[in-house]
Amino acid sequence: MTVNDALNHQATEKKPIAPQRIIKIRRDYNIWVADETLEDYALRFTPRSMRKWSIARVANTAYGAVAFLALEAIGGTIALNYGFTNAVCAILVVSLIIFLSSLPISYYCSRYAVDMDLLTRGAGFGYLGSTLTSLIYASFTFILFAIEASIMAMALKLYFDMPLPIAYLVSALVVVPIAMRGITMISRLHVWTLPLWLILMITPFIFVLIQHPTLISEVTSFTGFNSDHTPRGNNAFNLLSFGAASTLIFALIAQVGEQADYLRFLPEKTKQNKWRWNFAMMFAGPGWIFLGVLKMLGGVLLMYLALQYHTPIEHAAEPAQMYWIAYTFIFSNPQVALAVTVLLVVISQIKINVTNAYAGSLAWSNFFSRLTHSHPGRVVWLVFNVLIAILLMEMGVFRAIEQVLGLYANLPIAWIGTLVADLVINKPLGLSPKGIEFRRAYLFDVNPVGVISMVFASILSITAFCGVFGETAKALASFIALGSAMLCTPLIAWLTKGRYYIARKRPSHLAANSSCCICEKTYESEDMAHCPAYSGPICSLCCSLDVRCHDLCKPDARLAVQFSDAMRRFLPRSVASKVNTRLGIYILVVVTLSLIMGAMLGLLYIQEIQSTGVSTSIVLQEQLRFLFIKIFALLFVLICVGSWWLTLTQESRSVAQSESNRQTSLLMEEISAHQETDTQLQAATKNADSANRAKSRYITGISHEIRTPLNSILGYAQLLMQDSTLSHENKKSLDIIKRSGSHLVSLVDGLLDLASIESGKLKLETIEINLPIFIQQIISMFQPQAADKGIRFISHISEQLPIFVRVDQKRLEQILINILGNAIKFTQQGEVVLRVYYRSVTAIFEIQDSGCGIPEHDLQRIFSPFERGGGISANSPSVSGTGLGLTISKLLTDLLGGELTVSSTLDVGSTFQLRLFLPAVRLPQHIPLEDVTDISGYRGERLRILVVDNEPNDRELLSKLLSKLGFIVQEAVSGIECLRLVAEFQPALIIMDINMPMMDGWQTSELLRRNHLSFAPILIVSANAFERGKENSAGIAESDFLAKPIDFTKLLDKIHRVLDLEWISPSSATEDAHQIIHDADSIQEEGIIPSEDHIHQRDTPSASPIDIDVEIKHILNHVLSQDDHQSLVDLAHMGYVRGLLNTLDHIEALQPEVLPLTRLLREYAIHFRFPALIRLLKTGERE
Repeated sequence: MTVNDALNHQATEKKPIAPQRIIKIRRDYNIWVADETLEDYALRFTPRSMRKWSIARVANTAYGAVAFLALEAIGGTIALNYGFTNAVCAILVVSLIIFLSSLPISYYCSRYAVDMDLLTRGAGFGYLGSTLTSLIYASFTFILFAIEASIMAMALKLYFDMPLPIAYLVSALVVVPIAMRGITMISRLHVWTLPLWLILMITPFIFVLIQHPTLISEVTSFTGFNSDHTPRGNNAFNLLSFGAASTLIFALIAQVGEQADYLRFLPEKTKQNKWRWNFAMMFAGPGWIFLGVLKMLGGVLLMYLALQYHTPIEHAAEPAQMYWIAYTFIFSNPQVALAVTVLLVVISQIKINVTNAYAGSLAWSNFFSRLTHSHPGRVVWLVFNVLIAILLMEMGVFRAIEQVLGLYANLPIAWIGTLVADLVINKPLGLSPKGIEFRRAYLFDVNPVGVISMVFASILSITAFCGVFGETAKALASFIALGSAMLCTPLIAWLTKGRYYIARKRPSHLAANSSCCICEKTYESEDMAHCPAYSGPICSLCCSLDVRCHDLCKPDARLAVQFSDAMRRFLPRSVASKVNTRLGIYILVVVTLSLIMGAMLGLLYIQEIQSTGVSTSIVLQEQLRFLFIKIFALLFVLICVGSWWLTLTQESRSVAQSESNRQTSLLMEEISAHQETDTQLQAATKNADSANRAKSRYITGISHEIRTPLNSILGYAQLLMQDSTLSHENKKSLDIIKRSGSHLVSLVDGLLDLASIESGKLKLETIEINLPIFIQQIISMFQPQAADKGIRFISHISEQLPIFVRVDQKRLEQILINILGNAIKFTQQGEVVLRVYYRSVTAIFEIQDSGCGIPEHDLQRIFSPFERGGGISANSPSVSGTGLGLTISKLLTDLLGGELTVSSTLDVGSTFQLRLFLPAVRLPQHIPLEDVTDISGYRGERLRILVVDNEPNDRELLSKLLSKLGFIVQEAVSGIECLRLVAEFQPALIIMDINMPMMDGWQTSELLRRNHLSFAPILIVSANAFERGKENSAGIAESDFLAKPIDFTKLLDKIHRVLDLEWISPSSATEDAHQIIHDADSIQEEGIIPSEDHIHQRDTPSASPIDIDVEIKHILNHVLSQDDHQSLVDLAHMGYVRGLLNTLDHIEALQPEVLPLTRLLREYAIHFRFPALIRLLKTGERE
């Protein structure tokens, strides 16, 4: 394989080895492209939603373009040069041909809502092949624009004496704002100017014919003038003159493109509007030539009239001169006639040039979007087209109108002839598919039917026009172009069997509207295609602009593949292989560019000879020929160098692209491997999640099943222990039952807590507790256990402990019980020591034992689930347990924002240290009950409580407890019975189970509230602890949920709070709470347990409230720094208590004089009184 074979491998291979996955990048077009009012659906099918104008308005817009005065100029020019007979014959014959050729083009553009370029794509030229015709069409628009603007500029110069370059600029730029807004503004322009234009156009002819009735008969004998301004011999028909005149008129054959650009906006043809639709299509499409014929004949008439009034021959065919003389038949004042003439010229030229500019912008948009895969917007190309026209005007295009149009006419004739042949011959014969396909995704890059036919016809006619085949062929070059194109098109279509029209099969059924996967806008099905590169629908514009897909949808239809196939088909294999090399490509580029450059220089040479008159001098011809040869030789050197540059650049790009594709393929394989691994990982994760959910469901179910009988066991044990008649032995037995049940509950709670923590569902319940009493309860719980094992239990409690703190009592108790339980469990002799400290709102619990110890490598493992410490040394005891205690303790400590650490020496002992943030509470709101043994009732009227539970044992237990205390208790076995009883019983409190048949507790509670059956407080008592904190519409808080087995102390405390009861007992909880507060204040006053505030108060003399307020304001305004003040305010707004307390400690250490302020701020922070704290900091006022 040669080097170039390798480089072109990607282009020539039939199927991609591994299609690349292209990431979708949404196209953010600039403001011009985003506004379809400006774009007018350039480059794409015109949707039905855009075809909103009436048939009459669209037809008037299209027909308004026929106002251009170049028709009069052409008519006058050909009559002036070839005589009346030849001019009229040429006008009539060519106009008929233009009508017949324009008819099918207008019909297909109207029927399929496509512009001229899109029609050309699907009618024999292919996607890239039609770029040639886009260039021809764009050339037609700016040439005609330059001619029309030149006519307007001459009129402005004639009336305003304006410099011609300035007049050119004014004439060209005046149409830009109108053409910029597309058909919306152009249609309004034609509607507004139509009446005035018709009056200005028709009136002068009427007055001229009335005042000069013999003018028509006189002009029929006009013979014309030769190039030296001498009269021609006679007025007889002359084939050569007829052909030359026809060539000039044939240049207008491309005008149908501008008509078609408007006709695509016609509404869809229906049974109701078919007659109006057909008439509008005929009238505004091919029918433009009818008015064109009249205007050209009018130009002949006015040219002859201008000559009668002694207008110089070189100016006789200028429209401004012709109409000025005509208006003198109406207005006696020449200046008035000139002013009206200028008005007609301005209106006419604006009407046509907005169309020229608009059509040119569409043609350039189509041309550059396919070559560069970029579209900056139609307006950009509108300005570009106008600038080219200005350049042509400055070059004097109007002075060489005959040479310009005569030479140019061969190209559009060949194009239109090929197009018409495909529409009227190939399609009826089945040589090309029905309909018009314009989308890149379904077209070959080049269709040889249209491209070869047009190129052949153009070369043949231009060669004839240059005189190679004689004078007759030169005169009839336009007819040669048309005839050869009409013959070649069906012939090539028959030879190729129409296989180059459609590159891939179009889907038979498409959604009426679908969204583009690139720009994410919605388009109609005619504008959409399926893109395999992006694996989704794509609109025609995004498809045209995409440069990365490399035509993945049609790899055999690319230009490189077509060229390689053509080389292999028409050249010997040995020659074809050499062509497809670096040298072969270089030679091909050089030859192609040289032929193009030679053709351009040859045409320029012929034009110079004809326009400068050097044809009469052989010497001058030789000199001019030698000059052009030297110019070509110089350019040929540049072409050779440039061709090498192009070839090597393309080769480098191909190598880079090949390497990029290779690397991309490797990366895609790696990505696929990673995706497979990720899929396996996700499957494993899914299985693990499924197993975890199954575990959670199992734990929840087993927890419910265990808690239900435990509720009866522990409940009745608590009731029996309140019986004062029981003997000490019986109470001891009951205590064993209670402790065993409590152990089982703790085991279930541990499993539930572990599952809740892992799932992130565990919520903390922070309450106010009496810390010294709480610690004493823990001590009293483990002292008997230590004594039973024969070890010492020693406690060292700091005197600095606050009386009341805020913490989740259950979780703190659970942590301490787990650690202390393990310490006693693994200690066979010696002691277990509990030390409690309190420093700066941080409580430190230290548990030290003299047990077996833990090896260093197991210090982290012991916090893992189901890991136990037994058997780790020779002296370690064999103990039972689940291995969850330390795991849960560690997780709970992290949730509480604390720290749990361990240090240990094997066979010496272990020390666990727990550090927790426990803010002190100065004024406790409520102290929970500690014991219910002495409660015998409550004060006030007897209250009703409804117990709803499907378990009879649980209902009976609650009934006995509550009835004993004086409540009237009613039982309900289900939610339905609860709804029935509640209206009659009118309870003050409802105790609700969750898991009940037919209707659970949540549904029952919701119905009670929604139907206004009862607004009594609802307490949830359930064995399903996972339901705690569940969102519900009944307004039941998480704190109103009690898990079975029931702790009577907590239950009665809840009842006490929700019903605001006063228990009947000398040692009632409420009295105890008040007594505790009183005792705490007394202790602090006596200095037995100094509080943190008291430490500061010892050095501070007492002051009156007024003095304190003055001192606080002084500190705020003069002592406390601005940064510290702002930090305290920010922390208070965040509610960050720990940050506030740390900041206050820092300020106190640096500035002791701020103690009166910080003491008060600390009290507010500990009690979470952030509004008061912020108000104090900002205003100096305290509560």
